[in-house]
Amino acid sequence: MKRSSPVAFALLALAALPTLWVLWFLISGALAPEDEILALYGPVLTEAEGTARWTLLPSWPTLRPVVRLLLDTPEFFAMFWNSCEQSFPQAAGQILVGAPAAWALSRLRFPGRKFLFAVYMALMVLPFQVTMVAHYIVLSRLSLIDTVWAVILPGVFSTFPVFIMKKGFDAVPHALLESAALDGAGHACIFFRIGLPLGVPGILSAFVLGFLEAWNAIEQPMVFLESARLRPLSLYLTDISAADAGLALAASLLMLAPAMLIFLFGQKYLELGIQASGLKDV
Repeated sequence: MKRSSPVAFALLALAALPTLWVLWFLISGALAPEDEILALYGPVLTEAEGTARWTLLPSWPTLRPVVRLLLDTPEFFAMFWNSCEQSFPQAAGQILVGAPAAWALSRLRFPGRKFLFAVYMALMVLPFQVTMVAHYIVLSRLSLIDTVWAVILPGVFSTFPVFIMKKGFDAVPHALLESAALDGAGHACIFFRIGLPLGVPGILSAFVLGFLEAWNAIEQPMVFLESARLRPLSLYLTDISAADAGLALAASLLMLAPAMLIFLFGQKYLELGIQASGLKDV
């Protein structure tokens, strides 16, 4: 196995520093007392004059913000459950709906395929602000406004996961599909027994990206959800005042947990999928 050069390692470490700094900033802020947070970040959080400062470690580390969040803030758990209820079904629905569509666009030949894919590409680059009114009208006609389905269904039929999974299916060797067809396998059999196993990298990428987008969504729940009881965790952080900065940092840190767990538990299967997709046409 070829070792990476020290220069490449140094460049990758340098590129990772901004992300690591943000993570360490959240950890140190979640362990800092409220008065120290206001003293360090007061000029940013309030209208106080001065310059904000950052320390590597808090002077007096404490778990009070985390304990206060977990024991004295029941709305945090309600919104955490709302985020799970809206994000996981949305990401899973993208795979159930998008995987067959991506396979058809990648491997099936039918009239209008290129035009349909061009439409997918055009819809993919449209921001939410452009399609917001159309989504709202359709959801209102279906009486889904102010329900979890108002957030889940538009995300399920998103075009971006189809684009990601199509690129993954494009890597499946064509010779392997021809061999399966000669052995009598139908389209459904080829899709489930060959396409899905070898398309794991694209499928996992689409799931992770779809989940992160749904987990961090702000505009969609803000527009389609009217009741406070349905608000996700992404809207909870916007309601915390400067006086609760420690609470906000602790909530932000805990909000990272689902995304990190998904990556850690799916890393093994992601590597296996990448190895399986390494087959090339001869």
